[in-house]
Amino acid sequence: MTVHLAQIDREIRRAEEGIPQNEFHLGDAANVAGRLRESYEGKVNLVYLDPPFLTGKTFEARVRVGAKEWKSGRGSLTLSAYHDSLTREAYLEKMRAVLVNARALMASDALIFVHIDWRMHPYLRLLMDEIFGESNFRNEIIWAYQSGGSARRYFPRKHDVILMYSKTKDYDFHIQDVAEVVPGGRENHMKRHVDADGRVYRSIRSGGRVYTYYDDDPVYPGDVWADVSHLQQKDPQRTGYDTQKPRALLDRIIRCCTRPGDLVADLCCGSGTALLSASENGCRYLGLDLSRHAISVSRKRLMDSALDIRLPFDQCPAGFKAEIMTGLGYYAVRLLDYTLPEEIPQDALRQPAGLQITGLDTVDQWSVGFLRDGIFHAYASAARRKQTPALPETLELPLLRGTVAVSVVDVLGNRTLWAADLP
Repeated sequence: MTVHLAQIDREIRRAEEGIPQNEFHLGDAANVAGRLRESYEGKVNLVYLDPPFLTGKTFEARVRVGAKEWKSGRGSLTLSAYHDSLTREAYLEKMRAVLVNARALMASDALIFVHIDWRMHPYLRLLMDEIFGESNFRNEIIWAYQSGGSARRYFPRKHDVILMYSKTKDYDFHIQDVAEVVPGGRENHMKRHVDADGRVYRSIRSGGRVYTYYDDDPVYPGDVWADVSHLQQKDPQRTGYDTQKPRALLDRIIRCCTRPGDLVADLCCGSGTALLSASENGCRYLGLDLSRHAISVSRKRLMDSALDIRLPFDQCPAGFKAEIMTGLGYYAVRLLDYTLPEEIPQDALRQPAGLQITGLDTVDQWSVGFLRDGIFHAYASAARRKQTPALPETLELPLLRGTVAVSVVDVLGNRTLWAADLP
């Protein structure tokens, strides 16, 4: 087979025809969210935003290269994920545009959660009062966690703030869906009893009335969440993407205000935790980020869901070799070799210095499918993950209409598409 690099601006990752229920878009939320209004205005049931915190730092993604590193868990490549270095005025101007467009995307009964820290929290609280209305403020949630680091001149800063607003006074919220039974019962000052059925309960008299609370009754979260752990260094959830949030945090947010089939939008999706939680909880998702590496990481975590990726494939001088064999009713595509572009980005650091990445170790994900009307339809995909550190070198696809094509995502985050010139 011979191949050539094709310029395609849309990829559909599903085996059946039709429009996927989930989408990724590449771009700045301040600009792209406005363009999404044509398709999604008034249709989003939950917006989650975890924007940059105006730290002045450059955040990174640590990438594992090849099966050996995926087995060991140690990554040898560090890439720049995004730069968080705007002025305060520019940051607030950008966030105003994001929030205005987010509100337009929201259905009338939708909620928005904005995850921030001490730097911009007071400014965003006032900005959201202005855009959503003070009367639509619902909660200022404190996510308190234990993490490394200490301070001598002030108390260590060990919490984030999540601002929760509704679009209107009539919003969908069901706290009972995030209630939990406290292990070991309720330990407090109330008197302990056991009823005729053997259930333990506590009672207290106040104002002439007796209040009873059973130990096995579910407990509803308050607005201080100290029961959700920060991701530790060796947590199996870790993707290597800086500022990644734990799955349990997003599960609570999504379950309290969505129902199966609802649409969840994350306009700064990062490593894709909110999108993964939405998918696992039966919701559709709309993801947006300005980092190509964020899209690569998110795409890998959502490999098993149908999605539509709305960004062009890269035009870069990579090298690629594959062969196609025709079987009875199917094509077998075998990946032979891939070579990274000679020009390595300056922000790609290799550890140790001088590390050479060659052969199929350069490939992080690959898919096979068909080109139809300028759209790549992926039918089979593979990615290096903890459970599958080694990539299969052969993927199969049915003999269907269209040009056979191969999509490759390399360890630098380049997404290239190679179309076959079959006889």
